[in-house]
Amino acid sequence: MLPESDDIQLLTQAGFLAAGRGNVAAALRIFQALALLRPDQAFGYVGLGSALMNAGRAGEAVQRLQSVQLPPGAEADMLDSFKAVALQLAGRHSESRLLLRQLLQRAATDAPSPGGQLAARLLGEGPEMPSRPTPAGAAPLAVPFS
Repeated sequence: MLPESDDIQLLTQAGFLAAGRGNVAAALRIFQALALLRPDQAFGYVGLGSALMNAGRAGEAVQRLQSVQLPPGAEADMLDSFKAVALQLAGRHSESRLLLRQLLQRAATDAPSPGGQLAARLLGEGPEMPSRPTPAGAAPLAVPFS
């Protein structure tokens, strides 16, 4: 029997808590399981990439996120936004900007998705994200992309 939506949400929260506390191994196990349970949704992959980025392993996050192919739409847009963040943190700035610009072009022709809106904010072309301090060792919420 597959887990219910509430169980998936609880596991997702547990994965982010583990990542936030530095328990990357547990976070990766949880997010890999979530990606297997919901392979057509971005949240498991985003969590996996976020856990790796928080651990200072942006290059590995890029590799993992680039290996995922989701059908075009809101889930793929969110995944691509996080790929762009991982690329930026891995020092691959031009690739990151290119991916974000592609997302913005798609958003101009389609209904704006949360991933497209995030791409706009990351490029400084959307509403500003609230500023808050980043805990030591954690990846920043917003990265300058220009």
